[in-house]
Order: sequence, then structure tokens, then C-alpha cells
Amino acid sequence: MVKFSKQFEGQLVPEWKEAFVDYWQLKKDLKRIHSLNAQHAGTQIHEKEKKSKCSFSCNVLSPLFRKLSAYGHERKEHGVIQVHKKLASSASKGDVYETELLDQFADTDAARDFFSRLDLQLNKVNQFYKNKEKEFIERGESLKKQMEILLELKVALKQQRDKTVPSQDSREDPSISCSITCEDHEAGKDTTEQDDSICEFGKNEGEFSESPRADEEGRLMRMKKEASKLKSLSGKVITCQGKNLRINIPLTTPSRTLSAITYLVWDDLVNQSKKCGPEGSKLNINKTKIHHAEKMIKGAFVELYKGLGFLKSYRNLNMLAFAKILKKFDKVTGKQVLPIYLKVVESSHFDSSDKGVKLMDEVEDLFIKHFAEEDKRKAMKYLRPTQRKESHAVTFFIGLFTGCFIALFAGYVIMAHIAGMYTRQSDTVYMETVYPVLSMFSLLFLHLFLYGCNIFLWRRARINYSFIFEFAPTRELKYRDVFLICTTSMTIVVGAMFAHLTLIARGYSLIETHTIPGILLLFFPLMLFCPFNILYRSSRFHFIQVIRNIILSPLYKVVMVDFFMADQLCSQVPMLRSLEYVACYYITGSYKTQDYGLCMRTKHYRDLAYAVSFLPYYWRAMQCARRWFDEGQTSHLVNLGKYVSAMVAAGAKVAYEKEKSGGWLSLVVVMSSSATVYQLYWDFVKDWGLLQPNSKNPWLRNELMLRRKCVYFLSMGLNLILRLAWLQTVLHSNFGSVDYRVTGFFLAALEVIRRGQWNFYRLENEHLNNAGKFRAVKTVPLPFHEVDQD
Repeated sequence: MVKFSKQFEGQLVPEWKEAFVDYWQLKKDLKRIHSLNAQHAGTQIHEKEKKSKCSFSCNVLSPLFRKLSAYGHERKEHGVIQVHKKLASSASKGDVYETELLDQFADTDAARDFFSRLDLQLNKVNQFYKNKEKEFIERGESLKKQMEILLELKVALKQQRDKTVPSQDSREDPSISCSITCEDHEAGKDTTEQDDSICEFGKNEGEFSESPRADEEGRLMRMKKEASKLKSLSGKVITCQGKNLRINIPLTTPSRTLSAITYLVWDDLVNQSKKCGPEGSKLNINKTKIHHAEKMIKGAFVELYKGLGFLKSYRNLNMLAFAKILKKFDKVTGKQVLPIYLKVVESSHFDSSDKGVKLMDEVEDLFIKHFAEEDKRKAMKYLRPTQRKESHAVTFFIGLFTGCFIALFAGYVIMAHIAGMYTRQSDTVYMETVYPVLSMFSLLFLHLFLYGCNIFLWRRARINYSFIFEFAPTRELKYRDVFLICTTSMTIVVGAMFAHLTLIARGYSLIETHTIPGILLLFFPLMLFCPFNILYRSSRFHFIQVIRNIILSPLYKVVMVDFFMADQLCSQVPMLRSLEYVACYYITGSYKTQDYGLCMRTKHYRDLAYAVSFLPYYWRAMQCARRWFDEGQTSHLVNLGKYVSAMVAAGAKVAYEKEKSGGWLSLVVVMSSSATVYQLYWDFVKDWGLLQPNSKNPWLRNELMLRRKCVYFLSMGLNLILRLAWLQTVLHSNFGSVDYRVTGFFLAALEVIRRGQWNFYRLENEHLNNAGKFRAVKTVPLPFHEVDQD
């Protein structure tokens, strides 16, 4: 039977862990009381031995004393403790509970400390529940208003579409249009976590027109806001007659980003006078804008429902924790405080308030009505998505393919060693054409394997990686799934390489055997883009979307999974260069003539090699620029500088590999050293949150997920060593007679391992930041905002 403390820890909301009852500390207090009671029981036994020699007179009067003591004992048992309810100093904090001990036996320092801590936990839970309940209720009220506006707009749009001939009474029909004025609104009044592309509109019966503004006033306002026009795009105001509203559509796609930039450029060109145009620019609210607004509201409802579910779980778990710890107290002390204190807990705000439950039911009804076509089962797929069940077949196939991989790899190594393939006197054609394929896939699936290890460690450490990456339940891969993909893929790769080497040993021509790596190279992209619902299709398509977002940076809004994946690509530059070479080798048909040097002699290929070397750093730099544009934090510009320095160092390294001159060598040393120091500082301080001099954990951070502090120092030391792998470019050290390409592969593998280690601490720091702000659900920006008229 699993202990309650394990169940409690496994079911609580990770980001709200500090707000839950400190069940473990209360158990420690009970152990202290138990040890004191054991000592007290020994003392009582010794006193009873002395009292056994009492006189006859005592025996005669003992029945009377027993009756009196029994009466007094019964009175005390009903009054062991008394919980006082007081008003806090601040009205926002609500009621405060304090416990008074009435029983003399329980009136010890340990018991007082226990109930003092218990009162503190009850007050903490009440306050947190009250704040979260208020937050969710405000969200709910705002969403209801948003839903009303959306429904009105849908009705108005339908009436406009149905209207074929303009009538004379058109003023009585709702119209949806707006006029852009030259006035700018303060962007600070509506700050959100995402920068929004705005289409603003007025909603009123009748026609809309611009409100007159003086030329001088409009010119001054434009000059004041010119520098921050792109950032304050959400602050564009339209002054219309009647009720003014605006739709905030996030700049999450290239089309919206380019449309917003085009709009601002056009606004600069035509906004030279009092009016924004000869007759005012009109923006019609079309079906697409309403669809985007509906999608945003739908997402906000889903997040609100999830948050209310967390709040309900928070109440139930804390109530159960109070009951369990009070039951343990009664068992240890022999007192009956459970019914007394539990009655107070049941009457407290967090257990007696039903506002959250009512709001949850109301949200469910609204979602079923407006987003699920009155189909409750369809609505529950969004509101309560089910996790994919883990199958024992996955574990079986992991073991099966692991065994196959080990056997094939051992056979491949033995055969390659006998043939002398990986020595300096090896077959040059094989090392130049076939080995890059093997090394490329090995680096890729080693990275994926380390990602599976990270998922396993994140789950053990209670790090909510799914929330941080915003993974949908249908797209999320469990660590067993990742291990299955790795073992299956590497079995296929090593099996193909083993078959290729076997055919070479039997005397087959190179033209015939070289088609095997080409087929292998074509097989995996086909599996990745396979449109059929097999082999984790939702996860594959999500991966493709993330890669698309990275390539088109900074046109897409940057989310956590995008820049996390871009960081992974920065550690896979050798894999990308191998991919470039192998693709060139097969696309140009060099495999038929065995002219493996054709690509190296081509100028376009050499230029592309430079681009591939610093392209991942360029993508990451563009993401930093986009985040600075969206959020306005200068730290993103500093992070951009880190990737620019890495980009320059990578370019210098590629140039040195081509020319081998002393000037390029000096540039490589200077640029790589500067980039390494920059990157180490950012790894330890920014990404990992370590090296804090004023922390309660010396030179670490205040909150640590791992119990052993030495692990953090060892990780920092290992990260420092692996960051210096670029010295191989300068030292050119070799391991015996091993080919230099094999040495380069091991160095690239060490960088992948360093990145796998970095991933764990990066997510740990991100999780602690979320937990520090109690963010367990996403804050979805709402589309409709009312603008006050001047």
C-alpha cells in the first residue's frame, strides 16, 4: 500500500507545491511529540510503582475521586483545543485562525509548535485559494463578456451577408466597420505577454466617422510614438461614435507579421495630414478575423477550465492532508482533536466556498453550447483530454530492438576493424561517402536518446515539461516512446551499414553498394513526412511545424519549444554539415563515378558550408530579436550577442579548415575564447540560474530540485570541459591510428551530451520560475478590448 505522503506528492500541482499543506514538516513535528510522549510514559510507570503502596484510607476514598476525575476528564476531552477565528490586519487576507490548547497534558512546547504550524498552513491554504478563486472568477467574467461580443459580431456578420440590396433604414442595422485615426493610445494600458496585431473596430448602430483632431496635436502625438510604433501596435486607437472595440490578433504567423508591418509602413506614407486618408481608411471585419478571435476565446476557456480543475484538486488534496495529519495526531497523543479542528477546516473559505465549482460547471456548459455543438463528449476532448495509455508492448519492443542493435553494432565493429576501415590507411572512398551517413544518424539519435533520458529525469523531479513546452496530450511523447524510436531507428541504420560492409567484403561493386546509404538517407525523410496516421503522426507533424518556425524566424512568434529546439540545432552543426555533404554527393550523381571530391571543388558548396555552420546560430539570434520585439526586454538583445559571437567563431573555424593559415588560426582562438566565456556565463547564470552569491545554497540558487548539491558543481565543471572541445581545431590531437573523422565524431558526440545535460537544468530553472509565480495554466490574451472615447 502506497503511503499517503507519496500519493500527496504525486497528485499535487507542481507549480503550486509551496502553496499546499507542508505535510512532511507536520509529520516531523508529530515524530517529535511521539518521542516526548514515550519519555513521559516511562516516567509515569515509575510513579505508579510508588503509588501502589498507598494506605487503606486512600482505597476507601478512591471511588469518589474516580468519579470526580472521570467527570473532569470527560469535560477536558471535549475541550482539548479551541480554535479562534480572527480578522486579519488586512481585509484582503480574510480570516486568520489561531488554536488555544486547553488540556494540560497536551500543553507542551512540541504540541504548541505543531498547532502553530497547523494554523499557519490553514491560513496559507485559505489565502492562496481565495486569491486563485478571485483570479479565475475575474477571468470567467471577462470571458463571458468576450463571448457576448463574439456572438453579437457573428449575428451582425450574418445579417450583412444576407443583405443583398442596401435599404434606406440601414442605420437601424448593426454595421461593423471602423475608421483609422491618427491618434495613438498608450501601449501600457493593455500590456499582455504577447505582442498583438490589432484590427480595431467600432460596434454601434449607424455609420461611423472620424472624430476631428487638430493638425498640431496629431503631429505631436505621431512624433512621440514614432520610435516605438511597432512595439506599441496594440495601442492603436480608433475613435468612433458609440462603443469602440478592438480585436487583438497575435503576431504568430508570417502573414500576420507582414500584414502588421505593411500596415504600419502604409500608415506612415499616407498619414501626413489630419486625416488618415482622403475619406478615412475603412477596415471591414471579415470572417477570418472573427475566426481568429473565436479560436483565442476557445483556448482561454480551455485554460480556465484546466485552472479550475487544478483549484478543485488543490482543495480536495489539502482537505485530505488536514484529515490525515489530525488523525495521526490523535493516534500519537491519544486525544480527540480531529472532530474539533476538522470542523473548523470544513467551515474555512477554501472548503466552504463553492464559487469555483459553480464557475467550472458554467464554463463547461458554455463550451458545450458554443464550441462543441451541444455535444458533451466532443467538448470533453478539449476540456479533459485523455492521456495516451502506456502499453507493455512498447517496453517489449524497446528490449527487442536494443538487443538487435547491440548484436548488429558488435558485428559491424568487428568487421570494420578486420577490414581496417577506420584507420588512417583505410579506404578513403568509404570514409568520405558512407561514414558521414552513419555519423549523421548516430548524432541525431544520440540526441533523441538523451531527450528521452531528460523526460525520465523531469518526471522523477516533478518538472512539468508538458506545460512549459505547451504540449498537447496527443503530441506529447513519453520517454518510452522516445526510446522506442531511438532503438528502432539505430537498429535500421546499423543493420543497413552492416549489410553494406558485408557486400563490400564479398566483392560487390561500389556503385551497387553505395545505393544502400542513399536509400537509408531517403527512408527517414519519407517516414517523417508520411501523411498516414501511423508512427506518431501528430508528434511528427508538430516537429515539422517547429522546424518551420525556426527556419522562418523571426516571422513566427517564439515560444518555448521553438527556441529550445533551435538550441538543439546549435549543437548539431557537424550533423548538418554531414547532411549537406551526403545530399550533395547523391543529388549530383557523384556516387556513380565515385568522385567524392566534386562537391568540395564546387564554389557553391563551399559557400553553403559557411552558411550551414552558422545558420543555427543565425536562427537563434533572430529568435532573440523577435522576443525583444515582442517583450521589450534588453536581456534578449544580450542573448542575441551570444549567438552572434558563436556565429563569427563558427565561420572563422570553417575558414581555417579550408586555408590552414596562421591568421585564421589566431582569429579562431580569439573568437572561440570570447564566445566560450560568453556562453559559460549565460549557461550558469541565466539559463541554469546558478552562481548566485547571496543564495542560501552557496553559489547555487535558493531553490534546488536535486537533493545533492555536488551534482550541480560537477555539472558546471563538466559543462566547462565540454565547452572547450573547440580546442581540437587548434591542437589536432589524434588517438593512435584512428582516422581524424572518427575523432571529430567523438567530439561532436561530446557536444551532444553537453546539450543533453544543459536541457535538464534549463527546464529545471524554467520550472522554478513558473512555480515561483504559481503559473500552472497559460495566460491566453483575449481578442476584444473596449476603448474609451476622449
